[in-house]
Amino acid sequence: MREPDFSDVFQQLALHGRERAGLHTWLAKLPEQLAEGLDAKRFPEFVGWWKRIEKLPEVVSADLDINASAVTAENAYLADNQPLSDSQKRMIAGLLQDLKPWRKGPYQLQGTYIDTEWRSDFKWDRLAPHLSNLRGRKVLDVGGGSGYHAWRIAGAGAEFTLCIDPSPRYFAQFEAVRKLMGPKNRATVYHLPLGIEAVPVGIEAFDTVLSMGVLYHRRSPIDHLYELKDCLRSGGELVLETLVIEGDATACLIPEDRYAAMSNVWFLPSVTQLELWLKRCGFTNIRCVDLNQTSVKEQRATNWMTFMSLSDFLDPNDSNLTREGYPAPLRAILIAEKV
Repeated sequence: MREPDFSDVFQQLALHGRERAGLHTWLAKLPEQLAEGLDAKRFPEFVGWWKRIEKLPEVVSADLDINASAVTAENAYLADNQPLSDSQKRMIAGLLQDLKPWRKGPYQLQGTYIDTEWRSDFKWDRLAPHLSNLRGRKVLDVGGGSGYHAWRIAGAGAEFTLCIDPSPRYFAQFEAVRKLMGPKNRATVYHLPLGIEAVPVGIEAFDTVLSMGVLYHRRSPIDHLYELKDCLRSGGELVLETLVIEGDATACLIPEDRYAAMSNVWFLPSVTQLELWLKRCGFTNIRCVDLNQTSVKEQRATNWMTFMSLSDFLDPNDSNLTREGYPAPLRAILIAEKV
């Protein structure tokens, strides 16, 4: 089995490191970090996932649309200038199924529609009108899963988009998508199977940083905000999406045990309190641009994520409550700037 090849992202970090020195600092540390992030002893299942990536056809070119609701790669051609056969498309569908569960999407890949648990395009449509012009920007997507939003960011004109997520499965899914796009059509989108802890302190290398669906999983949310701030250049833009509750600046929910069946949920502040957290961390021009109660149309079980999903986690008699009796998931998107 060939090892994952990170040479492309190394080259990009070296290139952009000419003007953002922090990227050079990270580049020196990355080989060791990646060896740990994909260590076969820690993640033995990754070997099987990667073998499936290697079985995917070597696409030379394809029609790509990363501005559509479903990130799309269709009409592929192989090295012999032949289109994919029906049997090859069936093989692709089977290999992609082997990488389940698929949580963020959707994707349309060489005849296969991946109906992910989350309709991440709903969130993107709510966020996109409020983003700064992404053209030419360097963007970091923290906890970005399989990279759906990273592709949409590239479609909006970003010069360099890096998705980080510590899950080897999400890295494998990203690489499957990327391989089926073909090397000629790939945007400057990259994925590292690492968490934000791997990003060097003081890197200050990105124009825009996204943290969507991460903050409430952190035992220390203030430390996470400082980590995000550290990734931004002066004047850079933070996009923060997280679970919140209604209430004033003193309101914050700390679940006694689980929240919507999740054991790793720690702090759900009110929007006003979250704005105060951002202010205390040194952000400015803070505004909440979207507040949305998650619906079972946006998050649900599918053939590509067959486990329990949102409908199973709500009170069967009152969809405005979780099954534990807490307020149902309410998500806010805030945008702020680093001074």
